[in-house]
Amino acid sequence: MAKRILGIDYGKVRTGFAVSDLLGITANGIGTFKATGDRVLIEHICGLVKEYGISEIVIGNPINMNGSRGDSSSKVQYLAGLIEKDTGVPVKLFDERCTTMLAHKILNTTDTRGTKRKNVVDTLSAQIILQNYLDMHR
Repeated sequence: MAKRILGIDYGKVRTGFAVSDLLGITANGIGTFKATGDRVLIEHICGLVKEYGISEIVIGNPINMNGSRGDSSSKVQYLAGLIEKDTGVPVKLFDERCTTMLAHKILNTTDTRGTKRKNVVDTLSAQIILQNYLDMHR
C-alpha cells in the first residue's frame, strides 16, 4: 500500500521537513518553516499533510545522550499530540540523537557554509530522521 510519510525536525527557531516517496524507500527534504508559535506551525503542517497526501508523521524526539527525557522532549511530545489532533494523522516520535551532528558533518563534507548552511541544516536533519525511520521499518 502506497503512503507518504512526513518527517519533522522541530526547532525553537526553524522546523525542518522531509517527505517520503510513495513506496517508503527514500526521504526528500522539502524545506524549513519559521513559526511564530505552535498554532502557526501546526497550520503549516496541516497544509503539508493536504499538499502531499500524508498518511503518517514522524517527528524527531530530542532524547538526551544518556537516554533521559528533558524539557525539549516533553515539548515535542506535547506538540505531537496537537499535530495528531489537528491533522487526524498518526504521529510517531523517533529518537533523533546525533541527527543534527550528522547533518553538520555532511554539510562540512560538502563545504556548505554561512547562510546557506543555516537554511539547509534543519531540512537535512528532518531528512535524516525520516530516512532512519524508513530504514528501520522496511
